[in-house]
Amino acid sequence: MRIFHITPERFEELPALPQTVPDTGFLWVGCGRRVFEVQREPIQAALGRWGVGALVDLHLSDLLNAQLPSHYDDTSWYDLLVFRRLAPSNNSRDLFVDDEHGTLAGARRALEAIDTSPVGFAVFDRVLLTVHPTDCQVREYFAQRLAQHSKETDLRGSGRLPASPAELMLRMLNHMVDSYLELRRLLTRQLTTLQTALLNPRSQFDDWEVLLASRDTLHMLEDTCEDQRSAVQEWIDALDEWPQESDPEARRERELLRVRSRDVLEHIERVLSHVRRLQQSAEAAVQMHFSALGHRTNDIMRTLTALTAIFLPLNLITGIFGMNFDELPLIHNRDGFWLAAFLMMSVALALVWLFWRQRYLGRNAKR
Repeated sequence: MRIFHITPERFEELPALPQTVPDTGFLWVGCGRRVFEVQREPIQAALGRWGVGALVDLHLSDLLNAQLPSHYDDTSWYDLLVFRRLAPSNNSRDLFVDDEHGTLAGARRALEAIDTSPVGFAVFDRVLLTVHPTDCQVREYFAQRLAQHSKETDLRGSGRLPASPAELMLRMLNHMVDSYLELRRLLTRQLTTLQTALLNPRSQFDDWEVLLASRDTLHMLEDTCEDQRSAVQEWIDALDEWPQESDPEARRERELLRVRSRDVLEHIERVLSHVRRLQQSAEAAVQMHFSALGHRTNDIMRTLTALTAIFLPLNLITGIFGMNFDELPLIHNRDGFWLAAFLMMSVALALVWLFWRQRYLGRNAKR
């Protein structure tokens, strides 16, 4: 568990939960899900001691649930937002190096390496409580980034630190949505590999498990993005229902929160649009694969039909001369065999020439 005190001019980490909320700024308490489960009693006691109100039992269960979808809920003293992140897991980052050119094995590993663990946010007036997965890098990233912003503020005097817990939450949400860009490149490359193998006429594609896994993964990502969009939209609706502030600075801060919220929602829409394009691309590749199989089957059947049409008259000629009659033309002629062979050869060549001219044979055959 890490505790930070954030003001518009300063960012510092505290060694433990303070007795009271500082006079300026706000507190950010970030902890892993397992740590939160163990330390929830001290955290609840600290929230009550700070006068911001404790978490209700249902929301405690939501923050500890690793399978909960993205959703929003509120009370009269805090807002709760659970947001499932979209990111490659830590062990999947090596795929960019190990599978640079893309293989079916790499596609399988990429599809199995997507992490959609939820991150919980409890937003109080002057306290932000975040509950992260054990291996989540969001907290560490923002701790380093805000510390760097604090140094830049000291040097330049430009305030880049968040002014409220809600603003810090929106910055984290924006970062988690934008982290999909890395996952998007990974998925796009591996799906391109699958499509190339699927449409290659010289390959016998039989790894349908990977393709079905990719479609299931895209459906899962679509559901996750839709839950994210619904949660952020509910947060925006609740933000519009907050009491109107008479202070111009407070109204300006509220408007900035609306702008950031709409920006996060727009980024989620872009991610959802890209996931749906990948779905359409995968579906189109499957349809093209079966269409190509149909064309190859038609080519084979057309060739076999043409060969059958060529040899059918020859079978008729041999059948006529094979009848058990004494009085048949050319039967008793010493050159009859060669004349019949010449006739059959002429018929065969004529049919081959006719079918070739009609483009029933060859690579440029009619489709």
